[in-house]
Amino acid sequence: MTTSTSTPRYRLAAPPAPAAPPQLDGHQQQVVDHASGPLLVLAGPGTGKTTTMVEAIVDRIERRGVEPDAVLALTFSRKAAEQLRDRVTARLGRTMSSGLSSTFHSFAYALVRRYAPAELYAAPLRLLSAAEQDVVLQELLTDAPESIRWPDALRAAVGTRGFAREVHAVISRARERGLDPAQLVELGRAERVPEFEAAGLFLEQYLDVLGDQSAIDYPDLIARGVIEARVHQAELRARYSCVFVDEYQDTDPSQVALLRALAGDGRDLVAVGDPDQSIYGFRGADVRGILEFPREFATASGEPAPVLALGTTRRFGSRLLRASRSIAAGIGVRGAIPAAAYDAFRNPEPAPSGLGPGT
Repeated sequence: MTTSTSTPRYRLAAPPAPAAPPQLDGHQQQVVDHASGPLLVLAGPGTGKTTTMVEAIVDRIERRGVEPDAVLALTFSRKAAEQLRDRVTARLGRTMSSGLSSTFHSFAYALVRRYAPAELYAAPLRLLSAAEQDVVLQELLTDAPESIRWPDALRAAVGTRGFAREVHAVISRARERGLDPAQLVELGRAERVPEFEAAGLFLEQYLDVLGDQSAIDYPDLIARGVIEARVHQAELRARYSCVFVDEYQDTDPSQVALLRALAGDGRDLVAVGDPDQSIYGFRGADVRGILEFPREFATASGEPAPVLALGTTRRFGSRLLRASRSIAAGIGVRGAIPAAAYDAFRNPEPAPSGLGPGT
C-alpha cells in the first residue's frame, strides 16, 4: 500500500486595502481637525462618536505623522477597546505593534507590573479575582482578637455576607476617590462617623494581607496606577503624545487623577462622552468628571478646555428626538461646560431619513 503526501503550498497575498474614509459632518470634522491640547466632545446617541474618535486617531497617525505607539486610547470595556483598535487598523490598512487601545484597569495593571519595585512583593504580582476577594474579606471580618473592632451597632452583622458586601463597597469608593487608609480614618474622626474610622483601619489590614499574597484588587489597581504614573510622569508623557478617552462620563476621581498625570497641563487629551448617560454611580463613576473637564484640564495658557458637541444624530428621527430631549431637559446641571456647547449637545439635528420623522 502506498501513501502520497502533498507538500503544502503557500501563496503570498497583498495586504488588505485601507477601509474607505467615512463622510463626516461639520461637527465631526472639527474634532478631527482639533490642533492640540485638551478637548471635550459631547456626543449623544447616534451622533457618530466612535467614528469621530477613529478618524481623529487616524488623522494624527497618517496626516500629522504621530507614531502609533505614541497614541493611547482608554475606555471601560475590553470589547470596546478591541472594536476601537480593529476599526483604526482597518482604516490604516495595516497592523500596529502597539495595542493602541486599552481599558483603564488593563493600563493601570501594566503600569504597576512595570514600575512596582521587585522587592515590594514576594512573588509576581497578580490580580485578585472576585471569588478570592470574597474569601479574604470573610477571613478578616471575624470576632478574632486581631480583627478590627467595628461599632457596637454593627457587631451583630460582622461575618455575614451582606456586611462583607457593604464593607467592600465603602473601601472601594474610598480608593476610587484617592483616599488611603489613614485619610479614611481621619475622615471618620472629623465627621464623627465611627463606621468610616473602622473601615479605614480595616482597609489598612486588608491591603497588608493582599501585599503578603502579592495580589491586588480592582479598586486598588487604579489607585496604585496613579501613584506610578505620578512618579514616572515625565517618561509616560514623553511616550504618549496624545490620549483619547471614550465614555468619559463613566470616570471616577481616581481615573481622572490618572489622566491628569498622563495628559494634564494642557497636553493633547480628547475626551468623548455623554453626561446624560452617566449611570454607573453605584460603582464609583462621578458625572462631575465630565462636567468639570474644562476646568480640570485647562489649556497650556490656563484657559478652560474647549468643548465641541456632535450635532447630528443618525439613530432616530425628529419625533423620537423631541421626546428624548424633553426627558433629558430635566437634567439641568452642566458644570463648567459652556451654555452654547451644552445646548448644541442637547438639541442635535436628525439626519435626513427616508423612513419618516418618527424613526
